[in-house]
Formats: sequence, C-alpha cells, structure tokens
Amino acid sequence: MSVRELVVLGTASQVPTRHRNHNGYLLRWDGEGILFDPGEGTQRQMLRAGVAAHDVNRICVTHFHGDHSLGLAGVIQRINLDRVPHEITAHYPRSGRRFFERLRYATAYRETVALTESPVDTDGPLAVTPVYTLDARKLSHPVESYGYRLTEPDGRRMLPDRLAAHGIKGPDVGRIQREGSLGGVPLDEVSEVRRGQRFAFVMDTRLCPGVHTLAEGCDLLVIESTFLDEDEALATDHGHLTTGQAARVARDAGVRHLVLTHFSQRYSDPEEFERQARAAGFDGELTVARDLTRIPVPKRR
Repeated sequence: MSVRELVVLGTASQVPTRHRNHNGYLLRWDGEGILFDPGEGTQRQMLRAGVAAHDVNRICVTHFHGDHSLGLAGVIQRINLDRVPHEITAHYPRSGRRFFERLRYATAYRETVALTESPVDTDGPLAVTPVYTLDARKLSHPVESYGYRLTEPDGRRMLPDRLAAHGIKGPDVGRIQREGSLGGVPLDEVSEVRRGQRFAFVMDTRLCPGVHTLAEGCDLLVIESTFLDEDEALATDHGHLTTGQAARVARDAGVRHLVLTHFSQRYSDPEEFERQARAAGFDGELTVARDLTRIPVPKRR
C-alpha cells in the first residue's frame, strides 16, 4: 500500500529547546522518501521516529543556516555506513556549494553510496519522475534560499454510471483507458480528470512571489511561522514569516492542510500559533507541528 505522509523530525528555529529539535522533515511519497532541511540532531530524531537511512532517496536543503543543514554530516555518513543500495540526490542552493562540500566531508569515513549533487540556481523543475515533479522557487532571506514543491501528474477517474450507459465493462474499461477511445466512445465521455496531489515546503523567508507560487492549491503546505504577529517587525528584519502571514498565504492559495513549524524559542505556548492562524482566516485543516508527529497527506478529493 502506498504511503504519503510527513514525518516531523524537528520544529525549532535557530536553537533547539527541551521540546523541539532543530529542523528536519521526511516526506514519504509512495515508495520514496525526501528529507528536507536536516538540522543538528536529525540522525537521532530519525531513529526515534522509526525512519531509516534506507528511507531517504532525495535530500532538499532550502538554505545554509545551521538549523537547516548542520545535520547533513551525520545523515550522509549514516547513509554510507548503512550502505543504502540506491542512489541519493541532494538539492541545495548553488551559492552554498562550499558549505555542502564541507558538511559532506566534515570527517573521515568510507563512501559506499552514490550521492549525486544537483544544486539549485533558478526557479523551475529539478526532477521529473513517473509519480511527481519537483520544482524550486526562490525565497527572500538574508542568504539565498529556495522552497520546494512536489506535484503529482493528473490522472483520470472512471465514472461507473457513464461506463454502464455505454455498455463498457470488464477488460474494456482498461482498454479504453489505454487507447483513449473504444467503439467511438472517447475516454473523456466516461471519465473525469483526477487532480494530482500537491505538497510544498516553505522555510525561512519574508513574503515574496515565490511563497505564493509554492503554496498555490496545495493539499499539504509546510511553512515556517517563526514569529507571532505582534513581532512582525522582527520577522521582516530577520527574513521570516509570522503566523498570520503564513495563514493568509494558505487561505488565499486554497491550501487544504496547513502545517506551521520553525518556531522561535521565545514562545512556549503552541496554542497561540493556532489561535492566530484561525484569526487570520484560515479555516482548513491545521497542524501546529510537534517533533516526531506524522501528518498524512489529505486524500484526493
């Protein structure tokens, strides 16, 4: 059975707290795993969450601040120690290549796994697979930062009543799907478009066009809300979003499930993030992320 879920490994910004590890998020998408922003301690959080090195197929780093990348050294070495049998691809801002190389080779170890570096330096597609397209969009932060968006190709949903009306049944259902028509009946007549699912990962950024593009129509949006609304000046100065800003982005983009994360250590009451998000007008499914939680991608409409 295919699994589509987000495993939250850490939710802290800048420094970890007693209850929040540095960032780290694994998206399970059918048989593939995409690890986003492995901050310090990610390897241990993976162990606690039941995530193995073998579960990682792709690594996506938004930018090279420590809370989003210091865990790379441990994760990469663990991947090699466990002799992961498949190739792994790493995406990160090209301007931070020297940081990636330093982290990749921070200490001596034996390389046993093919790790392909695929740096990002422009908006657009990074990878096209049979089950998703991965895109990047530039964000607005003091260092170069990119957000990521995963889009499943649209499919088709067969309509039993229309199939019955045309007398199409049994093996002929598969045939019309493969060939596009059957006995003069076009596929469009007996089916409808099944919209592919959409996921986006938006970390450290001010409001900018990239934020809105990434969020548009998402089934699951993971977005930073480092500051509460009363600290908006701080958020803008440091290149971050407030809870209200993140929630309004999700509201306007038609997001189905909003996941708020990357919280400043100055706040101890997670319920305040939910209150401010609701006050901003977001009425969809909402999760204030906690370490080691699992969040399913909403089922198709």
